[in-house]
Order: sequence, then C-alpha cells, then structure tokens
Amino acid sequence: MKSAKSPRRPGVSGGKLIDSPVGGDRIERWLNTLPRDSISPFFLVPLLSTRSAGGVAVMGKTYFRRYRMEIDLSRVTVPDPELPEEYAWVEWTTDLLERHALVKYESFSQELDSIVFPCLGDLGGCQRLMGDIAHQRSFVPKATWLIMSRPHQEFFGLDCGTIQGIVQSQNLGAIQNVGVIPEHRGHGLGRALVCKALRGFQSIGIRRVYLEVTAQNRGAVQLYHSIGFRILRTLYKAVETSPAEV
Repeated sequence: MKSAKSPRRPGVSGGKLIDSPVGGDRIERWLNTLPRDSISPFFLVPLLSTRSAGGVAVMGKTYFRRYRMEIDLSRVTVPDPELPEEYAWVEWTTDLLERHALVKYESFSQELDSIVFPCLGDLGGCQRLMGDIAHQRSFVPKATWLIMSRPHQEFFGLDCGTIQGIVQSQNLGAIQNVGVIPEHRGHGLGRALVCKALRGFQSIGIRRVYLEVTAQNRGAVQLYHSIGFRILRTLYKAVETSPAEV
C-alpha cells in the first residue's frame, strides 16, 4: 500500500488550482517563487483569517504585495528634474542626516508603508534607517537629495521631500524611500526627486536602477511607470499585524 501523503491546501493560479505549502514562512518563500501575474493578493481564500485593502492575513501574518521596478538608463531619456519656483534642491552633506530622517518620518508615518516597514512609523526608526543608508560604502550622494519649500511669507524654508540612492553592483543602482510630506503632494515633487536621483546615478556611470513599491500605492506605481520603470518581479512581504492595523 502507498503511504498517505500529508494534506496540502489549494491556491488559485490562472483560474486553476495549484498546491500551496501550509506553514508560516514557507508561504512567504513560496509566494516569492511564483510568476508576477500568476496570483492576486487575495488568492489564499482557503487560508485567510482576514482580508483587507492592504494585504491578506494568513496564519497570523499579513502578506503585502510589492513590485520590484527597474529602469534601463541606456534606453530611456530621463526627464528634467524640474521644481516649481517655490521649491529648491538641497544636495547631500553629512550634517543633513537628521533632516532626511525627519522628512522620511513625516512622509511615511501615516501611510501603509509604515505597517509594511514599521521603522518608517517611528522617528527613531527613520533616523536609524537613514544612518544605515548613509554609512554604507555603496551610498551615492549624487542620488540623495532633499527638497525644501521656500514660501514667500516665511524666512526659513521647510524640508518636504527626500530620496536616497545606493549602488548594488557595478551597473545597478537602488533608489531608497521616495518621500514627500502630505502637505506638499500634488506639485510634481515625487517625479522630480526620482528624476534627480536617476541623473545622479547616470553621472557615476550606472546604467540600471531599481526600486520597490507596495502594489496598493497605485499612484506611485503609475508615476514610476511614466518615467520609464517596468515591473521586473512581484514580491510578498510578511508582516505580523493585528486585523485593526490593516
């Protein structure tokens, strides 16, 4: 007699049932091996404990879909990183670390990404993250910028946008944390930040640049696509959350 196999629960891919492994981190690893268009965020219906707009909760964890997007700078003309006249660029210097961290916190603390990456919801976490980025040997100052507003009625400007860049290999750069504080969105600052960073990567000879974005952030996905980024693969990020958080 054949020995009985342990039960496996079905998922759905392309309208067909597929076997999915049951158990904690095995689900995350399995998700990340599947083709980008094979599954939806809500395909694990037999395993779900909760559903939400941000992700699916499975066996005590919520899985958030994220896209890795990449641009080939040898095939794309990067748009000019233009700012409205009431804004100004601030190039990287080491004494700006805390200012970048504060803008990062104000940009992400009330957003879904602060659940996906809890450090973004805490000022101390943003300071540590910014320190980790800036102290890497692969850090790219020319791809790291602040945007400062220059309101006519005030003497001092207000930092309102941040972006950072690192090099992953000889020909591959990575954009980190494109952030614009809520009060200054809708003025093209996010597009300007990305284009400014891409020009910085080009200046040191980098040909390809990637970033990662949470799929539910459709505005950001559309922005990156309009600049020339294309989705390379889909990842799933597992986060321990309570149903109220998502």
